Amino acid sequence: MTSKKVLFACFTIFLIFTSFVLSPTKADIEPLYFDETVFENLKFKLSNSTKKIFIVTVTGYSSSYDETDETPYITASGDFVNDGIAASNFLPFGTKIKIPSLFGDKVFIVKDRMNKRYYFRIDIWFPTKEEALNFGIHYNVPIEIVD
Repeated sequence: MTSKKVLFACFTIFLIFTSFVLSPTKADIEPLYFDETVFENLKFKLSNSTKKIFIVTVTGYSSSYDETDETPYITASGDFVNDGIAASNFLPFGTKIKIPSLFGDKVFIVKDRMNKRYYFRIDIWFPTKEEALNFGIHYNVPIEIVD
C-alpha cells in the first residue's frame, strides 16, 4: 500500500470512530429533570409552588429584526413583548418559570418560541440588544416550573 492509501485508511477509521464517540446521546438533547430532593444543598431554596425542575441553557434575546421575524415586538403567542417574557420550545405557552440562580424570585411566562434548533433552552427577553448580549449564555441552569 502506498503512503497515501495508508493515510486515507487511517483518516477514514478516525472519522468513523469519532462519529460514534462524539455523536449526541439522549442526555445531550434532553434537559435533565430532577425533583426537589436533589437540590437540598443548593444556595437557594425552592418555593413551595415548584412543580418541576429542569436543567437547561439560558440565553437572552431582544426585539431586533436580526433575531426575530418581521414582527419583532409581537411574541409567538400574539402578545406584545414586555419584562418577564421567556421563549421556549419545550414548554407550552403560559408556563410560569423561575430561574432562582440568575433572577431570584422573579417569575417569567413563556409566551414566545425560539429557532427550532434550540429545543431545550430558555431565552429571556431584554429591552435592548446590548442587555441581551451582556446577559450572555448560561449553561446547566436549574429552572423551576411554578403554579
